Amino acid sequence: MSYAKWRFASATVIGSSHVKTGTPCQDHYRCRVFRNGADEPIIAVAVSDGAGSATRGEDGATITCASLIEQAELFLARNRTVASMTEQDAQEWHDAVRKAITDHASDTEHEVRDYACTMLFALIGVETAVFLQIGDGVIVVNDQVQHWSWVFWPERGEFANTTFFVTNAAAADHLRFEQRHGSIDEVALLSDGIEPLVLHYASRTVHAPFFDRMFGPVRRSQVIGEDLALSQDLEGYLSSPAILERTDDDKTLVLATRRQQEVAGSQ
Repeated sequence: MSYAKWRFASATVIGSSHVKTGTPCQDHYRCRVFRNGADEPIIAVAVSDGAGSATRGEDGATITCASLIEQAELFLARNRTVASMTEQDAQEWHDAVRKAITDHASDTEHEVRDYACTMLFALIGVETAVFLQIGDGVIVVNDQVQHWSWVFWPERGEFANTTFFVTNAAAADHLRFEQRHGSIDEVALLSDGIEPLVLHYASRTVHAPFFDRMFGPVRRSQVIGEDLALSQDLEGYLSSPAILERTDDDKTLVLATRRQQEVAGSQ
């Protein structure tokens, strides 16, 4: 059986506020396509945003994304299916993330809280997908039912501009898990720096035209896996004055699709 192949573009851009203060970009992402025992393509996408108050937030984000992709690889290597993943599995993955951060903090003689960061993760198979999230940022999917919709609404903390992090003592209580059945052909993961561009906060809806526009080039791409040229274009877009005028935070955006759109004039 032939399955549609995943194609994606992705970029992280430092926020202008970080440039002004001389602080590093604290966003990170990883994206990988796996094949299971039935040769079905499964995409895994992780995005993490280091807390602005955390001195090693960028390292926490890097460790979080690497650990999540590693957990997905180990999970699938045991012939587990996306449909078999449970909330208990999700908790164990989060435990693995925290252990990786704790071990790194111990090795470098830092506090675990220095690595505070959020966590977004999507694992999408042919007919089932699972999603995990701690904190803000958003996962947006395109399915056959609602068109563009968010999976989890970004979770805020008690005070303005605060959220929850994987390193919090009560992080497990804020780990959100969802399994969806049915075909999800497109997914976008983005850090909170892009939220103002894509979410209507009053109505709690997604700005669909943004995603219709951004996914067009990815649908037309002939490159399997990451289209590096499109990723470079995406980086340029996120660095443009039009975007910088609306958000001064770090920005990460991953756009993945298995839809194929014919290029006008092609045979």
